[in-house]
Amino acid sequence: MLNKFEGIVLKARDYGESNQILTVFTRHQGKIAIMARGSKKTRSRFGAVTEPFTQAHFVTFGTGNIVTLSQADLIKSHHLLRSDLLLTAYGAYWVELIDKTTEDKEPHPPLYEMLVLLLNRLEQETDPDILTFILELRILKMAGYTPVLDRCVSCHAGQRPVRFSIRQGGFLCENCQAQDPKAIPVSNASVRILRILLHVDLRRLGEVKIRQETRQQLEKVIRSFIDEYLPVRLKSLHLLKQLKETWT
Repeated sequence: MLNKFEGIVLKARDYGESNQILTVFTRHQGKIAIMARGSKKTRSRFGAVTEPFTQAHFVTFGTGNIVTLSQADLIKSHHLLRSDLLLTAYGAYWVELIDKTTEDKEPHPPLYEMLVLLLNRLEQETDPDILTFILELRILKMAGYTPVLDRCVSCHAGQRPVRFSIRQGGFLCENCQAQDPKAIPVSNASVRILRILLHVDLRRLGEVKIRQETRQQLEKVIRSFIDEYLPVRLKSLHLLKQLKETWT
């Protein structure tokens, strides 16, 4: 049985001396495991489509948990990302986050479209932290853990938020901030940008410039929220943190 689809390679692992098993995130069929026979050989016709971030049209045959690659036509290689260590680290975090928070063969067309746009924008030198925050917020929303950003999570009033409570799942106003002593202080800029990033259309995203203090607040809020509500531990995030500390 032949199956044709568009997808992006999330990861590839060796299988035997010359084969690889690809995890491909597809537009309409979710994650699929594909056996690429002979792909590690020097003259393999599949060599160009087994690298992470590669977008291609795939043709497979077979049924079951792992299908076999028959043909692949490259759409975009994203080799520029793989030639830059820091950009590779950002991309690696994105694809591992998607891999760990989605089930096999469970379609997520909007998330696929987002990954396509994210990889393109990363190559176009859009701020990688902003792109990362957008993806993280969408993953949380997809998992059913959207933080409350439009009002105080406690009294539901629209007063200016002053802290973000991980435990309560959203902003706290000045009157309610004492309810969670561990809540994270947030500036006006962080509040405004978080609200924008939760709903922004990547196709209309312009240039976003944020201060380092705001960047750190956003990262602390979002990553702490992910740690609390998503049971995933990502090796790529540790590497990304190390590289960012080295480069900044």
